[in-house]
Amino acid sequence: MPAGGATTRTTTDELRVSYEQILYDLADGVATITLNRPDNLNAFTGRMMWELLEVLDEVDADDDVRAVIVTGAGRAFCAGADLSAGAGTFDARGRGPDVGVGGDEEGGVPRDGGGRVTLRMFDCLKPVIGAINGNAVGVGMTMQLPMDVRLVSTAATKLGFVFARRGITPEACSSWFLPRIVGISQAMEWVASGRLFDAAEGVAAGLYRRAYEPEDLLPAARALAVSMTESSAPVSVALSRQLLWRMLGAAHPMEAHRADSRGIHSRGQSADTREGVASFLEKRSPTFPDKVSADLPDLFPDSPAPTY
Repeated sequence: MPAGGATTRTTTDELRVSYEQILYDLADGVATITLNRPDNLNAFTGRMMWELLEVLDEVDADDDVRAVIVTGAGRAFCAGADLSAGAGTFDARGRGPDVGVGGDEEGGVPRDGGGRVTLRMFDCLKPVIGAINGNAVGVGMTMQLPMDVRLVSTAATKLGFVFARRGITPEACSSWFLPRIVGISQAMEWVASGRLFDAAEGVAAGLYRRAYEPEDLLPAARALAVSMTESSAPVSVALSRQLLWRMLGAAHPMEAHRADSRGIHSRGQSADTREGVASFLEKRSPTFPDKVSADLPDLFPDSPAPTY
């Protein structure tokens, strides 16, 4: 990730406007992003993709945001891709960025829209908590995977990685994320069968931290968001998130040692560190002065700038 969360992205001016398919709220340092197509069970569209990319940029740029919750409006979290195009839903030939496939990769293959969202969420500078309020399939499942902690409602009785049952393959970088979260055996069983499972099975497999009654889900997510951030330096949290996620794919612990060393060297000279030590010795709550938007060092200088 570049210092300060800088990114490059292919987009269009027409799509960079006010949110229509998500809701955004910020209260007491916790931003809540709500997928907001309840009449369509929050089915994923190209428009929703662009709005999620935009709101994650907004979250990273706003130092008042300490943590993020992602949830859905109505009775579902996300019913997967919007299938209103019928049998041609997944045929991206001739489509543009308005349906979430803009920007070609090597060989001219259109990029997967869900993957653009999960890559952006992977690089988020704030902790991301999933409050999975109801049923979710397809991209509704895979977009959850780069969230740091996932909580689920007991009302979520139909969850599934259903791609093989639609004649396609897993997307949204889930082939990287899912085995790291639940192990290769569980991941392959869910993906190959495409079967549906419930919240209890998801908790047992480690996909979700815990299941809550519907009315308790968002309060639990908010309490977790506060507990993860209220006594922590925001820059330290942002750097820690980068380190932990990126090192899942490191080839050798030396890669972690180099990045850790950069972090300790940079932070050791910071006002945050002076405040953290002083507040401990003085037995008071810290007030960390550094800002994620301005004071984030680059721990991975050899990494290319991400493109969403």
